[in-house]
Amino acid sequence: MTGKTITNQRAVIDRRALGDAIAELVRTSAKPPRQQVVALLRASLADGRAEIARRLIARPSAGNDCAAAQAFLVDQLVRVIHDHVIADVYPSGNRSTGERLTVMAVGGYGRGEMAPHSDVDIAFLTPSKQTAWCEQVIEAMLYFLWDLGLKVGHSSRSLDDMVRMGRADLTIRTAMLEGRYVWGDQPLFDAAQARFFAEVVAGSERQFVAEKLAERNDRHKRLGDSRYVVEPNVKEGKGGLRDLHTLYWIGKYIHKVRDSSELVAVGLLSPSEYRAFHKAEDFFWAVRCHLHTITNRAEDRLTFDLQREVAARMGFAERPGKSSVERFMQYFFLQAKRVGHLTGVFLAQLDDQIARKQPRGLLAGFRARRRMVKGYPVFGGKINVPSETWFSEDPVRLLEIFVLADSQGLEIHPEAMRIAVREARLVDTVRTDPRANALFVDLLTSRNDPETVLRWLNETGVFGRFVPDFGRVNAQMQFDMYHHYTVDEHTIRAIGLMARIEKGELKADHPLASAIIHKVVNRRALYAAILLHDIAKGRRGDHSELGAEIALKLCPRLGFSEEETALVSWLVRTHLLMSATAFKRDLADFKTITDFVAQVQSIERLRLLAMLTIVDIRAVGPGVWNGWKRQLISGLYEAAEGQLRLGHKQHGRAERIAAKKAAVADRLGAQAGLVEQTGKLLSDAYWIAEPDDIIALNLAQLEQAKGLTLDVHTQYYAARGATLVTVIAADHPGLFYRIAGGIHLAGGNIIDARIHTARNGMAVDNFLVQDPLGRPFSEDSQLARIKTMIADALANRVKLVPQLAARPLARPRADAFEVRPNVDFDNAASNRFTVVEVNARDRPALLNRLARALFEARLMVHSAHIATYGERAVDNFYVTDLLGEKIDSPQRLKAVEKRLLDAAGEETVDVAAA
Repeated sequence: MTGKTITNQRAVIDRRALGDAIAELVRTSAKPPRQQVVALLRASLADGRAEIARRLIARPSAGNDCAAAQAFLVDQLVRVIHDHVIADVYPSGNRSTGERLTVMAVGGYGRGEMAPHSDVDIAFLTPSKQTAWCEQVIEAMLYFLWDLGLKVGHSSRSLDDMVRMGRADLTIRTAMLEGRYVWGDQPLFDAAQARFFAEVVAGSERQFVAEKLAERNDRHKRLGDSRYVVEPNVKEGKGGLRDLHTLYWIGKYIHKVRDSSELVAVGLLSPSEYRAFHKAEDFFWAVRCHLHTITNRAEDRLTFDLQREVAARMGFAERPGKSSVERFMQYFFLQAKRVGHLTGVFLAQLDDQIARKQPRGLLAGFRARRRMVKGYPVFGGKINVPSETWFSEDPVRLLEIFVLADSQGLEIHPEAMRIAVREARLVDTVRTDPRANALFVDLLTSRNDPETVLRWLNETGVFGRFVPDFGRVNAQMQFDMYHHYTVDEHTIRAIGLMARIEKGELKADHPLASAIIHKVVNRRALYAAILLHDIAKGRRGDHSELGAEIALKLCPRLGFSEEETALVSWLVRTHLLMSATAFKRDLADFKTITDFVAQVQSIERLRLLAMLTIVDIRAVGPGVWNGWKRQLISGLYEAAEGQLRLGHKQHGRAERIAAKKAAVADRLGAQAGLVEQTGKLLSDAYWIAEPDDIIALNLAQLEQAKGLTLDVHTQYYAARGATLVTVIAADHPGLFYRIAGGIHLAGGNIIDARIHTARNGMAVDNFLVQDPLGRPFSEDSQLARIKTMIADALANRVKLVPQLAARPLARPRADAFEVRPNVDFDNAASNRFTVVEVNARDRPALLNRLARALFEARLMVHSAHIATYGERAVDNFYVTDLLGEKIDSPQRLKAVEKRLLDAAGEETVDVAAA
């Protein structure tokens, strides 16, 4: 895209020396020395790549230099191959006018930019229909390129074919647009270029722009539609190289620019914007070249396991509270953000240029008319500023324009965005201005579309300067597999979700939040808490505690009362309380609810905390929120609300069980009698813990399993996108770990487990299971294997330890993270049980190993609560000793901890210990 001069070219490849060596081989060989020629070419390619890799290590951020050097290397090889083929393989002393051939680089290679393992895209052009000699030369050249191990994208066309196909196909048109002469017949190339711009491009400019932007939007949707996805695609992702290429293509198509620097001369970018363009391009090319070099293949996705190594190669160091990889990825996302801004500015200028060229005619009077809104010109649904000095005259306007855009349903004109980016620093002077703070709160708590407008505010840099603590988390990634977005993007999405819930748009997904949102008194405090809940991430210390302190300082500045400020601070401090309680504790245990209510203390705080929890989880990323989590959060909310209303921990429990039984009876229909007949075998804790749909299935299975020692039922469970496996068997010590082992041997990964014992001594255990790729088991053979392996494990027909040890535990993405195993005991969380919490890296068979360790420690598992946060598993077990007592002896606790740490560790299992 930018014409680069390669320093010390002959260190990369000496074309003359290589050509002479090949000519000497031909001269001295009795027969065609093809293999020796290929060997020389391979050696030159390997040496050139090694030199380029050495230069990349020496200057790890010089991406454009690396990309240009790689294209130069391929150029020289193609030229040498071409000369060898026409001189030595298929010489033709008296060629006709039809026996002319041009080798043209297209696509990325045509721009003169290639990563080390990029495809080599070549177009062979002939004046008319190919002659036999041209076909032979093209074929021979391709075989040489293939023998070098290059992935070649090629086409062979006459000039007429090029024009016809370029008109019909956008991909071909784009490739030809970047066509660059490599070797062969230069006049033929010049003719092709002239015909392409005269016969393909002319008159199709608007169509090309529309198709390219539609193509870009489709690509963004396919790859996550956010420039803040934490495993971004450097080439194709939003804000990446392809977006920069799109700007260049459009500029070249309309203005015939030869490289990206000429976008300034044609008025599409300012000099400072071009510098930002070039800086982002250089950085992304450096990242891409490092990815190709590290993996030794065409790898463009910056996955977790590669991020750490690329960060180290590019010289990013650790800082207090931020690892080197987090600093690297923050810089990456800041560059992607800059590309987003440049795209908006570029397209705005293009719109204006096209609009100025529109002919005046009969329909000209029907265009949208310009109007004024509080001094701001509005035209075509976009709000603009009346002058270049508008923001500098009154910096509060840097916020006002966004509030007006939100209230009037307008877009911000890119020219206004450009000026806001330039003048963003002026907002520093009005941070304490009551007008500015009131406008910010109006936008934050808008009932329209705060998510979209806050994202615009963030992209200009005004958001991060007006709230400097938010600026610190701008583009801040969290180096784990749980969070899909950067902190600022996660926060803005959470605010948008809350606004959509408030408008009633998500009743099906969030019935609880939709029902209670209009009952809250402190609406401003809720939105402020969503804004601030993660604002202290990336610092030393607990981000909840640090965020609560930030709230105490920021909220008064925003105009909040003492009571509102204290409430926001409490919500930020405790924003993980509800999810931790719901997912890690037994909600059927009275003490769980009592302890939770003791911290919440009021129904208003419960409502606010529930809504903050819901949008926080949902905004983590696709698929993180599901029906199971909804049921757990709702169950905790209902139990806590009942206790807060009625003032006693057991009040309302009978009513909740009665309501659950009625719901189960409705589901069972003609079998409703099972609720009383079979349901009496199940404890109150069971009725509280399980959702009504699973209870209905369990009751029907219990009825069918009468007289059987083992019954296993499997079915797809849509609420979790998993397979529900229910095991009914005579309860005995070790049952739980054996079932878990059988499921793991069948290839299943347990994502949740709820274990119960009926009054007749039968265990009723529900497991939610997925395959290693996170999908439910659906094929009959898979389901049959699960049943068989559970039966074999319980009958001791398989030796679980050696069989499980023999299974591969390959989790390359999870291997990028260090999760130190940790064991905590809590004897205060329950009146009857010791709660054991184990944190470890998530992997297949972990639950089986932990359950076996508890069995070998002579402990009884009464319930298990499985939670996963990306690469980290958090498994909680409610246990007693064999006499039903808590574990309180320090020596016993120490021994249990050692067993669990050994089980959670990732050393090789001793297979002899079967």
